[in-house]
Amino acid sequence: MNRQEKENVIKGLQESFANSQASFVIGYQGMTVQQMQTLRRQLRDSGGKMQVAKARLMKRAVEGLEDAEEIRPFFKDQIALVFAEQEAPTVAKVLHNFSKDNEALKVVVGRMDSQLLDAQTVTRIALLPSREVLLGQVCGTLNAPIQGLASVLNTLVLKLLWTLKEVEKKKNS
Repeated sequence: MNRQEKENVIKGLQESFANSQASFVIGYQGMTVQQMQTLRRQLRDSGGKMQVAKARLMKRAVEGLEDAEEIRPFFKDQIALVFAEQEAPTVAKVLHNFSKDNEALKVVVGRMDSQLLDAQTVTRIALLPSREVLLGQVCGTLNAPIQGLASVLNTLVLKLLWTLKEVEKKKNS
């Protein structure tokens, strides 16, 4: 790889860091080419992308980041960077599920909103429900007090109607 190609790789990595909501460092030592292709396809389907480069080039690419000193020590051995441009939990879920099926894949560390996340935190993020489910839960939580109030008010109106019915029955008797 000549100097120009290396500079292009560094620029590409810097753009990926700038345009992504989250990034993950994964170890892929021992994975086959077919497993890598499957992982790339799954990541692409979930809005993520994987880039493989030399660790030295990755170290250069993170020089402008706020947490560069924290993430730099993890750039060693056979690693790749996974970028989540939109839905970080979805990409984390793909990595978590793939690592359960393929023991060769290891999630080393993650980075979200300029904060470093260890492997357990990435796993917790992966186990979160989808955005739609969380929004549904929030709506249900917000709706519960209003629904309870409506139920109580409805019961009061029904009690009034029952009382008026009883009064009518007594008058007719």
